[in-house]
Amino acid sequence: MEKFIVKHRKLILILAILLMVPSIIGFLNTRVNYDMLTYLPDKMETVQGQEELLESFGKGGFSMVITEDLPEAEQAKLEEKFRQIPHVDTVLGYGTLHDNDIPAQILPESIYDKFQKGNESLIAVFFDTSTSADETLDAVMKIREVADGHAYLSGMSAFSADLKKLCQDEELFYVIIAATLALLVMLAFLDNWLAPVLFLASIGVMIVINLGTNVIFGEISYITKALSAILQLAVTMDYSIFLWHTYREYLDQDKEKNHERAMEKAIKAAFVSVFGGSATTVAGFLALCFMTFGLGLDLGLVMAKGVVLGVIGSVTVLPALILTFSNVVEKLDHKSILPDFTGLSQKIVKFFPALLIIFVAIIPPAVIGYINTNNDVYYTISDSLPQDMEFAVANKKLSENFGMANVHMTLTSSSLDQNTVYNMTEELKNIPGIKTVLNLESILGTEVPMDILPGSIVEVARSDKWELTILISEYHTATDEIATQIKDINTTIKKYDEHALLVSESSSTQDMIDLTSVDFQVVNTISIIAIFIIIAIVTKSVSLPFILIAVIESAIFINLGLCHFLGERLAFITPICISTIQLGATIDYAILMTTRYKRERLDGKDKKQAAIIALKTSIPSIIISGAVLFAATIGVAVYSRADMISSMCMLMARGAVISIVVVPAFLAPMLIFTDPLIIRTTLGMKKLIKENHK
Repeated sequence: MEKFIVKHRKLILILAILLMVPSIIGFLNTRVNYDMLTYLPDKMETVQGQEELLESFGKGGFSMVITEDLPEAEQAKLEEKFRQIPHVDTVLGYGTLHDNDIPAQILPESIYDKFQKGNESLIAVFFDTSTSADETLDAVMKIREVADGHAYLSGMSAFSADLKKLCQDEELFYVIIAATLALLVMLAFLDNWLAPVLFLASIGVMIVINLGTNVIFGEISYITKALSAILQLAVTMDYSIFLWHTYREYLDQDKEKNHERAMEKAIKAAFVSVFGGSATTVAGFLALCFMTFGLGLDLGLVMAKGVVLGVIGSVTVLPALILTFSNVVEKLDHKSILPDFTGLSQKIVKFFPALLIIFVAIIPPAVIGYINTNNDVYYTISDSLPQDMEFAVANKKLSENFGMANVHMTLTSSSLDQNTVYNMTEELKNIPGIKTVLNLESILGTEVPMDILPGSIVEVARSDKWELTILISEYHTATDEIATQIKDINTTIKKYDEHALLVSESSSTQDMIDLTSVDFQVVNTISIIAIFIIIAIVTKSVSLPFILIAVIESAIFINLGLCHFLGERLAFITPICISTIQLGATIDYAILMTTRYKRERLDGKDKKQAAIIALKTSIPSIIISGAVLFAATIGVAVYSRADMISSMCMLMARGAVISIVVVPAFLAPMLIFTDPLIIRTTLGMKKLIKENHK
């Protein structure tokens, strides 16, 4: 294989360029999903309710619109303009009821109060497409355009529209910032001015191919789109660096300085080493696929694919680039700013007992912080964006001025008689936190016949199968109060109709809370088991996987535990993603050091000498790799205004720094301390038992 790559390097580069064309087309045709709640399983009642609402009433997403300082005539004109916007199904305000000639005496005064507060009026807008469908988001933007500054849109559809705009404005800069900072780090830490540029070119090709092949999934989440390029750059850069160092080593050993022969040896060596290291990273990402919450599958598949493509690129495209520009590369060598680490390595080994004590002392508070961080995450999706954005301003006005923090919709059988639905409505009104219950019965009561209402009004709330009831709640999403309220609503409606369904952002969020609390445990367990098996195979040891995972997990506990002690609140998906990403991405550091330690022990070095050599040869690679991961993520963390993206990048950056410190400082002492156990439980090392090792 390596001979073919070297011989046909120009063909490989041509194929790489040609593959970018369909990849770019695929990238442009891959839909981006901005609604996290769509990743709930289809079996959930809330998901079924949304489907029934869309099927029976033609209503998917909805927004509550607040208008200010508009005379009644202007308000009516605005409502009519909203109705003309494509995919707006229903516009419902107090004026709508009058426009349909409903006798004023049968309209409760409380209904008017819910639509009018001082100089502000409330309009409910329903769309005939789902909450985050492209058509819905376009309609939201059109409503804002038509309103011309006189209206505020709240709700998930408005949130998704603002999120989409923010991401589209920022995403290109994520890649530019990550690539620029990673390039600067490599220019400083590596020994050549052109090599880092070739690394980025090679990885850039594979990133484009990865993004383009996402078209096979139909759509990806905005988080996956935003993070995949950055993560692929940061995680797969190791493979490029390893190939470069191996190539230069073989080139120095070759008396004739034959670039092709040195590259053939480097490709062969790199493929074997990179394959083992990348397997742990792939396993970490694939573990996310076992989440019941669909976002895990989305992110896991895309990132696992990206790592595999990164490996392929590092042994095909990169060697082709290096050989093509070898004459220029040779002229651009420079000295790395990294010092010799022999002295530091000797000190770590000399003071290994003290470092072990520090390691043991750090673990308890790190674990406590980690547990508390996982228990103190936020699930309110709208909290992930800046609160000065349009939807957030609208949500605040809705809550403060109208006492409306949440809107629930229930679907009950249309076969229920008017008295039964009225009784149910009265019970719903008595549930704590429910401000208003709106349905046909709440307007008419039991004395006025349904026939008095115009057909256009009845059609809004009743179909052949269901009757729609809207409940306005003063409780905010993802709070204990709303969780209790959701249970009470479900209990009440199912008392009257066992097949009744509840649809709302808060009920979907509650389902997400219940699902992900179990998902996190499953993913952590699967990722650790999978990586344990891979390490056991790579190191041919039973004990080393325990040691390596213990050290890397401690770095993860420290990283996430700091969130608790620093008062940082994270989005619910962040801890599990960081756990798997940091484990998969930085376990390579531990494998690198351990492999060298084993080699030196088998070559006859005592455990301290082996540890010193393993440290001084591994620390430069660990620093470069960790620094690239840090550089690729810290800039995005500072720049991005989307909290889910910013916080994930910040934790990855911090995790890289922590791992750079933890692996050398604690793994080497652990290897020395557990050396007798290691040689008894590692294939090929038992011959050392009889030796007088120190």
